[in-house]
Amino acid sequence: MPYFVYKVFAFHRLERVSAFDSFREASASAKALRAGASLDPGCQVRVMFAEDAFAAELLLTEVREPRPHIAEDD
Repeated sequence: MPYFVYKVFAFHRLERVSAFDSFREASASAKALRAGASLDPGCQVRVMFAEDAFAAELLLTEVREPRPHIAEDD
């Protein structure tokens, strides 16, 4: 399964940047995008491991429950 690199904007707007066979390449690409000056404010760069681009986009737009917070953990 490939690793997909996406730009994630507000309101779950996604822009697929590229796909790689190894995590190392995908991670390097994501880090280069994050370091670049052309990244829009509020835009996140995410790496997603999925069977295909459709599955990656479903995972990126999935609403997840917040992690439980325990006051003693602060």
